[in-house]
Amino acid sequence: MLIGKIPTRRRRGGAVWICLVLAATAVGAGACNTTSGEGNGAGGGRGSGGRGGRGGGGGAAVHVDTSPLQRISLERRVDLSGTLVSPDQARVSSEVAGVIRDVPVQLGSEVRVGDVLVRIEPREIALALDRAESALRQVEAQLGIDRTQNKQPPPDDQIASVRQAMANRDDARAAFDRAQQLNGRGLLPKSDRDTAETRLKVSEANYEAAVDTVRSLKASLQDRRASYELAQKKLNDAVVRAPVAGSVSERLVQPGEFIRENTPVATIVQMSPLKLKTAIQEKNAGVIKVGQTVDFVVEAFVDKTFHGRVAYVSPAVDQATRTFPVEVLVDNADRTLKPGFFAKGTVLTRIDDEVLAAPDDAVSTMAGVSTVYVVEDGKARQQQVTLGARQDQVVEIVEGLKGNEVLATSNVNQLATGTPVRTGAAGEDNAGRGEGRGGRQGGRGRREGAGQ
Repeated sequence: MLIGKIPTRRRRGGAVWICLVLAATAVGAGACNTTSGEGNGAGGGRGSGGRGGRGGGGGAAVHVDTSPLQRISLERRVDLSGTLVSPDQARVSSEVAGVIRDVPVQLGSEVRVGDVLVRIEPREIALALDRAESALRQVEAQLGIDRTQNKQPPPDDQIASVRQAMANRDDARAAFDRAQQLNGRGLLPKSDRDTAETRLKVSEANYEAAVDTVRSLKASLQDRRASYELAQKKLNDAVVRAPVAGSVSERLVQPGEFIRENTPVATIVQMSPLKLKTAIQEKNAGVIKVGQTVDFVVEAFVDKTFHGRVAYVSPAVDQATRTFPVEVLVDNADRTLKPGFFAKGTVLTRIDDEVLAAPDDAVSTMAGVSTVYVVEDGKARQQQVTLGARQDQVVEIVEGLKGNEVLATSNVNQLATGTPVRTGAAGEDNAGRGEGRGGRQGGRGRREGAGQ
C-alpha cells in the first residue's frame, strides 16, 4: 500500500526509501536486490563498458571480409560499332532485249556462280546468229578456208582468184614477148604487137585487183567473225546467270515482260563472309592493326557473340569526325547474320600479364573519386586509387596501391580510416555474443529464484 503512494518522478531517491521501508519483508528485499542488481549490473556495465570501448578502440569493431590484390592477364580492348554489309553485291542486268520466258529464282534464293536467274525468248536472237554465220561462211569460201583443218586464210598467192589472175598475167606477158620478137623481125604487124601489149597490161591490172580483193576479204573476215561471235554471245546472254554466289535480295522482272538491253533483273548479295564497316577514334590509331580479333553482338541475337578479324584499316583520319574507317571480315557460313545489321563490340588489341587488380566489392566510387579500404593491424585505412579496365568481377588498379595490400570487401560503407575491423567468421562472432547474453540472463534468473 505504501508503494502505491510513492511519487514516480523521484526515481533515485524513491528507490532507496522504498528499500528501507520494505526491508522487513522478503518480497521487498528480493525486489530491492533485483532492482539494484539490474540497475548496477546492466546500467553500470553498459555505461562503463561502452564508453571504455569507444574511448580505447575508436568504436565497436566492424566485421569485414578481406581479399588480397590479384595479378591477372588483362585483355586490352577498343570499343566499336558499325553496320554489316555484303562485300560483294551485284545488280545483274540483261545484255539483250526480249521477252522474259522464265525467272527460276525467288526473293532469298541461294545461288552459285553460273546459276540461271532469267531466261529470255531466244528465237529472234538465234535467227540473227544464223545470218551472221552465213555471211562468215561466204567470206571463208572466197578465201578458201577449210574450217576442219585451219581457220586462218592461206597466203595471197594460194587463193584461187589470185592464182587465176597470176596465170592470165603470165600468159599475156609471154604472148607480148613473142609478138615483140616477131614484130622486130618484120613477121608481125605492129598492130598485133600493140594488141599483145594491151592484153598484158589488162592481165597485170586484173592480178593487182585480185590481190586487193583478197586482202579486202581477209579484212572483212575479222568483221564477219566478230559479228558471228557477237550474235553467238547474245544468244548465250538470253540466259542471264549469276556472276557471284550469294542470295537474291531483289527480283525485278516477271515472266512475259518485255525488257530492253541493260535492264536490271535481280540483285545478289554475298552472304559469307560479311564485312563490318566501322570507324574508330583517332586516339586508337596506334593500336588497331590488321588481323586483330573482333567480338560483337547484334540486336537480333543479344545472347550470342560473333567474331571477326580486322581486314582493312584506313591510312587517313576523317577530319570532321576524328575517326578512321576500319573494315572487319566476318564468317557467316550458317547465314545467321544479314547485311544491314547494326553491330556493337570490341577489338582485342593486346593481352597484358601481371596486371594489378582488385575485386569490384572492394572499390567505392563517389563523385568520380574511387577508394578502397586497406586492412592493416586490425584497422581500416582509406586509400584513393586510379582505376583501369574491368574484366569479369575485378577491376584494374592503375595507381594508388603497391600490390601487397589486403582489402576489405564487405561492409565498406561502415568503414573510415582508423575503424577497428574483425576479419574472423561472422557466425563465430555472433555465437560468442549470444553465449554472453545467455549467461547474463541465466545468472539473473538464478538470483531472482534465490530471492523468491
